[in-house]
Amino acid sequence: MSNTQPFTGKVALVQGGSRGIGAAIVKRLAAEGAAVAFTYVSSQAPAQALADGITALGGKALAIKADSADAQAIQDAVTRTVDTLGRLDILVNNAGVLALGPLDEFSLEDFDRTYAINVRSVFIASQAAARHMTEGGRIINIGSTNADRMPFAGGGAYAMSKSALVGLVKGLARDLGPRGITINNVQPGPVDTDMNPANSEFADSLMGLMAINRYGHVDEIAGFVSYLASDEAGYITGASLTIDGGFGA
Repeated sequence: MSNTQPFTGKVALVQGGSRGIGAAIVKRLAAEGAAVAFTYVSSQAPAQALADGITALGGKALAIKADSADAQAIQDAVTRTVDTLGRLDILVNNAGVLALGPLDEFSLEDFDRTYAINVRSVFIASQAAARHMTEGGRIINIGSTNADRMPFAGGGAYAMSKSALVGLVKGLARDLGPRGITINNVQPGPVDTDMNPANSEFADSLMGLMAINRYGHVDEIAGFVSYLASDEAGYITGASLTIDGGFGA
């Protein structure tokens, strides 16, 4: 584990933490001293391997199977985190789905699932987690630069879901601020993950839209999350902060 451990004694829960950006966040927070619980839906082997890897390095990790479309499962994940690890200081809402398609073909089922996971689960997890947080608590949502810019067709529902988080954190910042709890969005641009790999044809179409001509790395997003979870970021709340290589510039 890292010698610099600003989160020693703290507990984090990452909703959607077994792969990609979520896994990078789990590793980063664990390396900086936090005991980390994280949820997964179907990737049991990678999830357990991630937890075992953290444990092998002297950290604490807990993999929890929970579908972010299921309200009770989210609430149970928060309860299990507190019951097992003793408290909850940091919540990272990373679970998300990306459904694209033209308006006349986009199914209501895809729309409902997009809303359920990208928006509703964030509210449910934040509500449940805040009940256990004390002063210094941190809630961080992984949004998207598409909340501000959607430069291609077929992304209306996805952009809507990420834009909804902008309003959500502004409102919840007012609820949580008097308790010393902050809530913010991190809005990544294109990041190299299995959902959106940097070597795909779709990536080629996005590359020219960025000021920095490359995809982001998951560790860059994890570093930003780590900062927002730290004591240094205690005066930042209700904000939607972009890390997108100039995609929205």
